[in-house]
Amino acid sequence: MLQFLKNWTLPVAMLVGVLSYFFFAKVGFVAPLKPFVFTLVEILTPFLIFAQLLLTFCKIDFRDLRPMTWHAWLLLFQLAACLAIAAILLWLPMDEVYREIFEGAMVCFICPTATAAAVITGKLGGNAASLTTYTLASNLLAAIVVPLLFPLIEPHAELSFIGAFLKILSKVFPLLLCPFILAVLLRWLLPAVHHWLATISNAAFYIWGVALAIVCGQTVRSLVNSDAPVHVECLVAVASLAACCLQFFLGKRIGGHYRERISGGQALGQKNTVLAIWMAYTYLNPLSSVAPGAYVLWQNTINSWQLWKKRKRDAKNSTRLSS
Repeated sequence: MLQFLKNWTLPVAMLVGVLSYFFFAKVGFVAPLKPFVFTLVEILTPFLIFAQLLLTFCKIDFRDLRPMTWHAWLLLFQLAACLAIAAILLWLPMDEVYREIFEGAMVCFICPTATAAAVITGKLGGNAASLTTYTLASNLLAAIVVPLLFPLIEPHAELSFIGAFLKILSKVFPLLLCPFILAVLLRWLLPAVHHWLATISNAAFYIWGVALAIVCGQTVRSLVNSDAPVHVECLVAVASLAACCLQFFLGKRIGGHYRERISGGQALGQKNTVLAIWMAYTYLNPLSSVAPGAYVLWQNTINSWQLWKKRKRDAKNSTRLSS
């Protein structure tokens, strides 16, 4: 059973999230619990993301973390793409319904690299340590840019820009960077605790599955409660497809110049979609969370295709060597 869940975590988590939403939203005898459950999952999600990052960072050997030139180019692209979309949203007149398309794409660009990207990179033959360095750098970039831009894109009447900035900063910055800081402190001050967390680091995979189920339920909730036309929802998903393909392509091209083609592609293309959905749902128009929700499908399709090509190539090389 555990092996089945590990092999099919993505579809199982997404299905559980969708069914859970309809269960608590539509079934009559649990209706009184609905406000409590929805509030609980909104509070629980950031804690799950924090725990996932902490367990992942505890198994990192910090001696392997070295900044590289291609890291700077990828970070520059992330920042430039995000700022370009923000400029379009701020300065071009646009129907409110269509803003979600650009907001969704912006989240897909600024979202940091998935902690699981190092695993896929290693399986594809890339440099997992180099990618881990970029993961930390992209988390720092998101922790700075998100609080600065999101209040401008989706201003709140009850809050000034400074108030909104501080509110988002107080939630996003600790969520993205405190797990790394805590992992470093535990390594120095409480090595026994750090070692124990490193030994159970595989639990991060299952925490990710629970968080994915929750955010998928939130995405379905935003779809059900949205008044946007179906074609707009489809365009949001198409925008995330374009962002996904572009980032994998550019990541490979830029990384290829520095002999890090695989690491570059995964660094820029494979995103922490659980975090992206949470940020979009919490701080932007909830419909924009459809973009990172669809990104889950796009990036895993690309990863599955890459792994299939790698297995096929290895099998071909093995046959050639044995003949």
